[in-house]
Amino acid sequence: MSQRTITFTLAEAPPPRLDKALARDVPEAAQLSRTRLARLIAEGAVSVNGTVVEDPRGRVTEGDHVSITVEVAVESHIEAEDIPLDVVFEDDDLIVVNKPVGMVVHPAPGTPSGTLVNALLAHCGDHLSGVGGVKRPGIVHRIDKDTSGLLVVAKSDAAHHGLAAQFEQHSVERYYKALVYGAPDGSDPRLRGIKGASFEPGNILKLTTQLARHRTDRQRQAVLFQGGKHAVTRARRVAQFGTPPVLALMECWLETGRTHQIRVHMAHAGHALVGDQTYGGKRKLPRTALSERAAEAVRAFPRQALHAAVLGFEHPVTNENMRFEAALPEDMENLLKTLG
Repeated sequence: MSQRTITFTLAEAPPPRLDKALARDVPEAAQLSRTRLARLIAEGAVSVNGTVVEDPRGRVTEGDHVSITVEVAVESHIEAEDIPLDVVFEDDDLIVVNKPVGMVVHPAPGTPSGTLVNALLAHCGDHLSGVGGVKRPGIVHRIDKDTSGLLVVAKSDAAHHGLAAQFEQHSVERYYKALVYGAPDGSDPRLRGIKGASFEPGNILKLTTQLARHRTDRQRQAVLFQGGKHAVTRARRVAQFGTPPVLALMECWLETGRTHQIRVHMAHAGHALVGDQTYGGKRKLPRTALSERAAEAVRAFPRQALHAAVLGFEHPVTNENMRFEAALPEDMENLLKTLG
């Protein structure tokens, strides 16, 4: 495997610890994240004044000469596939795509090909500088196979580290559109009586629970109030359909980002997503609430009616504030037209 050596001199008044000094002074062109630098130190790939230093807390001073040996990024074992992508934005560090319904984000035993990663490997080609030493796109968040909408993917190690930190800090703006059964309202005593449910000004439904993998069905997530991971979803009604209202278009946004979070939270509140077979999105509608054509369109909708409509974050390299919007996919748009 080929290697490259990065050399530089620590600038004035460096942090006394090796790891922090490297994070500050490593050349930007090297595209080495703090996580990667920590791994390189542990692997014995960092020398200071000709001596290998494996302790990240090793002491350094101004003028020390640093040498870092880095393996050149190797090709990913995942096959590149020429699959069309709806690219919303792209630069040297990241790419934002509008994922279609039916596309899995990352290869897995059941779906080894046809995924977003396969498509990105072909689309980006030699413009992937290496994430963790491998030429691959850096997946920092996912949306389900049958959910459409916006995803940001890192093309460089520096972008991967920066984006991952923002998702970990829950500072990324993520808004979804969801069509649910019922019409959530703060005046509903049933909804106010559900554990974990509350209302904020503006009739905003807030759901606060723990989430964990279901004990018996490993494909599902379950609401808990002890153990699991903290999860907070907010939702606001945008439109309602039927007389009386039997469906609502909701705008949902995430404070946290857990697997199936919106789907399981809305089902917990008694407002499962239309078409969501995993969490009970098949319900009998009152015969007179909707036209027969509209009711049939709801019954026939083949997936959870969920779309990642807005994505906002700080560019991890340029620090520019970025915000993107994606219109509803054709199937959801057609369903709403039929209802409306």
